[in-house]
Parts: sequence; C-alpha cells; structure tokens
Amino acid sequence: MSVVIPTLLLASLIGTYLDLYFVGKGIYHFPKRPLPEIFSINIFFTLIGLPLFVGLYICVCQKVNVWKKAALILLLSLFISIGEKQAETWGLFIHNDSWKHIYSFIGYALYLTFIYVFYRWVKRIRD
Repeated sequence: MSVVIPTLLLASLIGTYLDLYFVGKGIYHFPKRPLPEIFSINIFFTLIGLPLFVGLYICVCQKVNVWKKAALILLLSLFISIGEKQAETWGLFIHNDSWKHIYSFIGYALYLTFIYVFYRWVKRIRD
C-alpha cells in the first residue's frame, strides 16, 4: 500500500496540471464542474476519479504479464477516448474544434505507461 500512495499522488498531480494547461490553452473546458467560480477544471475527476481509476489500474497490472499490460494500456486508452466523446455529448467536457480524439488515445497511453513505470520504480526503491 505504501508504494501505491506516491503513485496515486503523482497521477493526480499530473492529471491536474495537464488539465490546467489544456484548459488554459483553450484546448478543452469543463462547462459542468464543482466550484466553477474557483476552479477552471473538474477537481472531482483529478482528485477523486483519477486516483481511484489509477489504483484499480495498478492492482490489475500487478496480476498480468507484460503483454497483457500493453493490451490493457491500449484498451483503456481507447475506452477513455470513447468516454471523452460521450462526456462531450452530455455537456461535461468540450474540446476545441481542432482536437482529434487520437490525441487523447496517445496521451492516455503515455500517461498510463509512465504511471506504471513510476510505480515499479518506487516499488524497487522500497523493496
């Protein structure tokens, strides 16, 4: 458990800063979000949803071999990209017209890979 906590904190920080960056650049925005007068991003997602998702992701990654991890990363990235499109239809998330959802797929694949590599690095240090 002590190895997972730094990973969850890093995952949340990276997600928060990426959202702040992309919202600041006008790439996307969150029309419906908690405390909109204070935060320009959806803090519920970055502080609660993302750590829960990453915790589950790490648990699954611990139980599968390297090829299944790669497949998991690709599938999750695909589903997240599809989920973003669905969130747009619900008005929770709006991308700039120039955004291509392949960017989300690639971004999440890199993010999930980095998070798992960080987890393994922390685990190696602690063991």
